[in-house]
Amino acid sequence: MDSVELLFIVGLAILLAWALAVAISRGRVLERLEDATGAKDSDGVERMVRTALEEAEDARWHSEQTSHDTTYLTELLTGGVVRLRDDLTVEFANGAAHVMLDRKPGTMVGRSALEAFVDTRIEGVARAAMEFGSANGEVTVRSASGPTVTVRARRSPVSGVWLVLEDVSELRRLQRIRAEFIDNLSHELRTPLTTISLLAETAAKDAESASPKLRDRIAKIEVETSHLTQMVNELLDLSRIESGTSQLLLDDVDMVKVVRSTAERLRMFAERQGLRIVVDTPDHVALVRGDEDRLGQVLVNLLHNAVKFSPNGGEIVVGLREAPDVLTIWVTDPGVGVPRADLVRIFERFYKVDRARVRGRGGTGLGLSIVRHVVESHGGRIWAESEEGSGSTFTFTIPVGPAPAGFASGG
Repeated sequence: MDSVELLFIVGLAILLAWALAVAISRGRVLERLEDATGAKDSDGVERMVRTALEEAEDARWHSEQTSHDTTYLTELLTGGVVRLRDDLTVEFANGAAHVMLDRKPGTMVGRSALEAFVDTRIEGVARAAMEFGSANGEVTVRSASGPTVTVRARRSPVSGVWLVLEDVSELRRLQRIRAEFIDNLSHELRTPLTTISLLAETAAKDAESASPKLRDRIAKIEVETSHLTQMVNELLDLSRIESGTSQLLLDDVDMVKVVRSTAERLRMFAERQGLRIVVDTPDHVALVRGDEDRLGQVLVNLLHNAVKFSPNGGEIVVGLREAPDVLTIWVTDPGVGVPRADLVRIFERFYKVDRARVRGRGGTGLGLSIVRHVVESHGGRIWAESEEGSGSTFTFTIPVGPAPAGFASGG
């Protein structure tokens, strides 16, 4: 036997050994598949594998269709929709998003959030949503004359973040027009009202020897002028608060002092209505970070309403209690109460309870709206509890400790 024949025999033996090993391995794999799937033979395994592959292909097709439908739907929206991956790279952006951000169609996909938006504020909203689940913001795109866009972000339950962009330029323009109109109107009304008030006061002094009927008419002029002045002041105040031009002067505030001084300030007004103000506070509580004048204004408005809508001979209680994180302040009155249907709306501006129930005691409908804005700007909340005919309790909280994030400061 020569060397060639020997090599041929050795090669053939190796090939047979390899084929035998493959067959044995395949047999073991089939045995494992049969055990795992419950199939009785290799044909059963093959059928199950084919079924699994068909189902996977079907799932892939449905996934592609859902993706196409989602893309089509977002292109129909007037608002911008952007999807970011976990690394804040743009995975998808509809046409409206490109228009709002002044980008050429298709140029945002694949870029980082900072590259795509060219605005650290939008990127910050996305990062906050990744960390906390959701976040909101409002930015002016490109320049001061560019569109104003609100950005709402929410972390996806699967991965990444969804951003929804809305152009609110026209809404903000109308809000500015409204605020400017109220501001100008209030300033224009102040001068004639001040003049009328001074004339009425002078007439009242000159009419001391006049008939009771004339003195009564002059007194009514003074009262109505006072109401008009209050309305103008509240309009101006609310306009400034809502526009953000009324800044809060931060300081460490002793709310016990604020409660007691406000009660004393309105004590004479209450006594003229046959009412008594009772103060229920501890001697000392933790200081809060806030605007003392604004917090005092909250209590003035609540106590003034309590006096105005309570019958003679009643008792109004203003109280204060301290909890670990907040101070809770309340004003309870024995007045006419608020119908249950009105409780959810009494803090809306210009909203007033049925005039027939409080004839002769109406107001502007702005006081409680101002109260809500001031309390919320301090990071607190306010609510009312009432039973019609049995009085009301207005309660608000103020956090103890540093001012909340984004707290405006004029000091």
